[in-house]
Amino acid sequence: MRFKLFLCYILILSSISTNAQFELIQNVYNKEVKVLNGNWRYIIDPYENGYYNYRYEPFDQQKHPWASAFFLDSKPQSPSDLIEYNFDGMDTLSVPGDWNSQKPELLYYEGTLWYKHSFDYIKQDESKRCFVYFEASNYKTEVYLNGRKLGVHTGGFTPFNFEVRDVLREKDNFLIVKVDNKRLKEGIPTLNTDWWNYGGLTREVKIVETAANFIQDYFIQLSPDNKNMIEGYIQLNGNNIANKAVQINIPEMNLRKKIKTDEQGFAKIQLKVRNIKFWSLENPYLYDVIIEHETEKLIDQIGFRTIKTKGTKILLNDEAIYLKGISIHEESPLRDGRAYSEEDAEQLLDWAIDLGCNYVRLAHYPHNEHMVRLADKKGILVWEENPVYWTIDWENEATYQNAENQLSELISRDKNRASVIIWSMANETPNVPARNEFLNKLAAFARTKDSTRLISAALEQKNYNDDPTIRTIDDPFAEVVDILSFNEYIGWYDGLPDKCATITWKIAQDKPVLVSEFGAGAKQGYFGDKGIRWTEEFQEDLYEKTLTMLNKIEQIQGISPWILVDFRSPRRVLPKIQDGWNRKGLIAEDGKKKKAFYTLKNFYNKK
Repeated sequence: MRFKLFLCYILILSSISTNAQFELIQNVYNKEVKVLNGNWRYIIDPYENGYYNYRYEPFDQQKHPWASAFFLDSKPQSPSDLIEYNFDGMDTLSVPGDWNSQKPELLYYEGTLWYKHSFDYIKQDESKRCFVYFEASNYKTEVYLNGRKLGVHTGGFTPFNFEVRDVLREKDNFLIVKVDNKRLKEGIPTLNTDWWNYGGLTREVKIVETAANFIQDYFIQLSPDNKNMIEGYIQLNGNNIANKAVQINIPEMNLRKKIKTDEQGFAKIQLKVRNIKFWSLENPYLYDVIIEHETEKLIDQIGFRTIKTKGTKILLNDEAIYLKGISIHEESPLRDGRAYSEEDAEQLLDWAIDLGCNYVRLAHYPHNEHMVRLADKKGILVWEENPVYWTIDWENEATYQNAENQLSELISRDKNRASVIIWSMANETPNVPARNEFLNKLAAFARTKDSTRLISAALEQKNYNDDPTIRTIDDPFAEVVDILSFNEYIGWYDGLPDKCATITWKIAQDKPVLVSEFGAGAKQGYFGDKGIRWTEEFQEDLYEKTLTMLNKIEQIQGISPWILVDFRSPRRVLPKIQDGWNRKGLIAEDGKKKKAFYTLKNFYNKK
């Protein structure tokens, strides 16, 4: 007899149904969860043989998928059965973690890889709902639990979740995840970047329990126009959420207030406050904010502050600040590969603090939640960036929707973090009409979703009236942003460091100027004359001359040089110098500081 699918008929039918991605659940960071970290079995599948049949038709869209479909985790029932895969006999990868740094054969791998994790799960209360929550997975992720497809997520740096209450069982659950990190012309980011395309389940995977009717989302921030008013909203989720009482309690303020939801489970918040301790750089004060609904009690640590601009000034709690910053990529300073742990974030931020920074630019994509939670505690301001990078497929509507969704997920996750003051729309994008329309829509969306923070983007500078000695910002998006930010590499890609002394700046916009990038490459431990490229002395000299040049810009209110630590990039192939690393870091990948680190530190100490 020909081989028959041995899974039960119900399971086969259920495998073709796909749930829509569930709206993001807030504050999973503080919830009690079952963490699915550990060693997961994996199969490398460059031809996607476990996803498509020989007609290139997806198995999960077929009524009767073959046993070849990896998501079924099929097992032979007799010695004559033909099944050409077996997760249980495969090697393992650590989750969280990128696959590139764990296995030599996966270093440059871009394509599909399947993960499998088996686990038991007993709910403490049968009335509870359950979700599987992914902190991030790069890039396109398709999720299956016990043979049923939960859904698809696109984007490598933001969280997503699916409800699993009807699929989860007490014993022998198998979670199978297809992750595809191929770079795409229509992707966000697109084909061409200057960082490593780490693939896989790069952050934690969790099972989250909630009440049947639960607090799904909330936004609780100080009004940008009234320092004595906390504003925001609460959104419930469930079948019985209309006209429900929700209580907000901030014990240290002696503040307790009940509000009632509307028919959709939504309630606005307006709380008058007095004698508030404002979150600041010197005193990053966080209040315990408690939200209660029926049997649910949710606690978050929230700081209250205002951030705005006035003319060329940036005002934190109505006081002018200078942003002493550094740019950071999400690579681990403690081991090779993508950063994901609290220890990784702690080390990166502590290095920034040692440098004298009060601000960090998280480039060029959303970093893990540890970074902003720790920045809240340490009193460091944060720029967060959507991965709209270089040349995007500007006229593709699906590409725009992808960018908007990733920005939405970032804002949803971090909108209650006091440290986050800037949403960046893009980095080094060309000034063309389609791009301008794309970024204008993104900025308008961001302001609609969160009106309490500033909008920026890393723009590019150009010659003023074709005069190579005068630089300016001539970009229509400069009129949209709150802070005028731009990257410049005079002395590295544009001449040599001595050129900095010949450049002046003419910036017409009455806005604060933040130089989002400048820098030079240096191999740590390579010493020589300052005229020799790649030496520490060359990098040091460029920093000295650039800082003098930029200090003459009338509107300048901060900088975030490129970059804190050397990071991997396949673009950087110069042997014995780069060897696959971008060497513009002030710290080498082994943690050793270069001479320019102390140049910048001395500059910040005098600010």
